[in-house]
Amino acid sequence: MPRRKPISSRKTQKTEKNYAEPVNKRRTNAERSAYFARREAAKVLRSTLQGDARQRAVGSIKSLVYSPSIRNKKATFALVCETLKHLSVIKNVLDDANVLSAKWKRQKELIYIITYDTLFGQEGTLTGDAERYVMLKKDALQSALSHILSRNGAKEVKDLVVLDKISDLQKPRFARVNTLKMDTESVISELRKQYKVKKDDMIPDLLILQPRTDLHNHPLIVNGSVFLQGKGSSMVAVALGPEPGWEVIDACAAPGNKTLHLAALMKGRGKIIACERDEKRVKRLKGNVILSGALNVKVKHEDFLNLNPSDPSCAKIRAILLDPSCSGSGTVVDRLDHLLPSYRAGQSDDEIKRLKKLAGFQKRVLEHALSFPAVERIVYSTCSIHQIENEDIINSVLHLASSHGFQLETVFPQWPRRGLPTFDGSEHLLRTDIVEDKEGFFIALFVRKIFQHSEDPVGVLGKKVKVASKFRKPSNIFVAKMLKVPFKPRKKL
Repeated sequence: MPRRKPISSRKTQKTEKNYAEPVNKRRTNAERSAYFARREAAKVLRSTLQGDARQRAVGSIKSLVYSPSIRNKKATFALVCETLKHLSVIKNVLDDANVLSAKWKRQKELIYIITYDTLFGQEGTLTGDAERYVMLKKDALQSALSHILSRNGAKEVKDLVVLDKISDLQKPRFARVNTLKMDTESVISELRKQYKVKKDDMIPDLLILQPRTDLHNHPLIVNGSVFLQGKGSSMVAVALGPEPGWEVIDACAAPGNKTLHLAALMKGRGKIIACERDEKRVKRLKGNVILSGALNVKVKHEDFLNLNPSDPSCAKIRAILLDPSCSGSGTVVDRLDHLLPSYRAGQSDDEIKRLKKLAGFQKRVLEHALSFPAVERIVYSTCSIHQIENEDIINSVLHLASSHGFQLETVFPQWPRRGLPTFDGSEHLLRTDIVEDKEGFFIALFVRKIFQHSEDPVGVLGKKVKVASKFRKPSNIFVAKMLKVPFKPRKKL
């Protein structure tokens, strides 16, 4: 006679059967779309939280959502953002209700997403094994939420969701016209068929659209006629001001927005060496270069620090754009970093160590850029709000810069926000404000006023010229024109 299964086992079987997905039930299109969006959102959420915990993010929330592997981008993006906003509440509710069993802890990100939908979102289309499990626990979850509200003296959930004021910022959508492929007026005419568009009043070929305008699949984006690029980022290449025919280095080039902007400003003439040391980012950089039609860009899979300034191939480099790896703290509105647990926790000891390590690298690459013998202009920029990555770096190299004949020059004099007053000359620096401008960018421009005799640079006419010291006026009017200094003829005796 066969033994009967224990009552507890039969009860568990029955419970699991209640939330198991029926084999013969077909989901509606809405249910199917929501089902896959939750799983795609869980995948993005897992990558985001793991990267945040290790402080080695594989990409921003937006870049992860808009990767080719994510099909339902709009729903996935909304789910990830809303779940992150409510994550601390969701975790407390799950802990109080004792919902996360050993089995579901392995899929905790999916449970976070479903719990958000169950308590705060749309529960009408919750189909799937994990969804049925959470729905069985709905009463316990709601009871735990009520206790948490009472315990914190809060009337509504929004009272528990305390985010930085950055959360409410709405940043306009900026788009830069790639003039190598299409003129600005034609782009405006095409975009105005669907959107409100106006020109930026400071950056040529930069367009402003309304916040949350989704252009990712627009034909002008797909064919490389327009690139999505913020205003702060678009200031950098304009600040460098390379002329058509120059040879220029973009020292830390990927993904290539600033590189391609340089190419457009140079009208596709001259040469741009785009350095990138990361192999995966090189592939993306090459793809963007091909898409833009920038034929004067040469992608170099190499660390900029390995380039030898004394090498003959570098003898004609006239300008260097230096936008090194940084904390990205100024792009939290774009990257949505303000939603991450580490952002709300403030700067930890690990984060301070990371900033110091970044600053060390930033100083090395700037010092290296200053050592190129024929370079006349260097732009240093970051998308960081931290002084240690910005003013402190510039101040630390001023003596070296001066020894090579470089001086700081004011970047966009009409711009109201300047560098922090930490040293004499900081008024030449440019900052954008994370609240006022919806992003935090920093730009410094070094211009060589005097070439040292030992450097023996290549002159404007392509031949070596002996440059007068700053204390001696040139006697030849043609030399004066090349050096862009006033010429005064000598008086006859």
